[in-house]
Amino acid sequence: MNYIKNMEQEKALFLANEVTVQAGQIVSKTLAQNPHVSITLFAFGKGEEISSHDSSGDAMVLVLEGTGQFTVDGSEYVLGVGESLIMPAKKPHAVFAKEAFKMLLTVVFPSAT
Repeated sequence: MNYIKNMEQEKALFLANEVTVQAGQIVSKTLAQNPHVSITLFAFGKGEEISSHDSSGDAMVLVLEGTGQFTVDGSEYVLGVGESLIMPAKKPHAVFAKEAFKMLLTVVFPSAT
């Protein structure tokens, strides 16, 4: 059983090549999803956005290509290739594509006790 899906196993690859930017769209590719973690690749067309929302888990983004603008609890961050940001659980956050960009999103959810 593979826990990470939608990608070839045991093959070196560039994550940025695993999702394609399409003008006027946000494209996503789920790599893992369970009660503990969610890992998703995203490609944003220029000007696309995910409006403000929150999550029950900590969300970490890693920009793979281009530049993205992230707003977390009212503070704005502009990230380029190789930069990461952690958006804490339960804090409102949003994403805007100042230009076309790609990112890896990892969300770690709290353990059920």
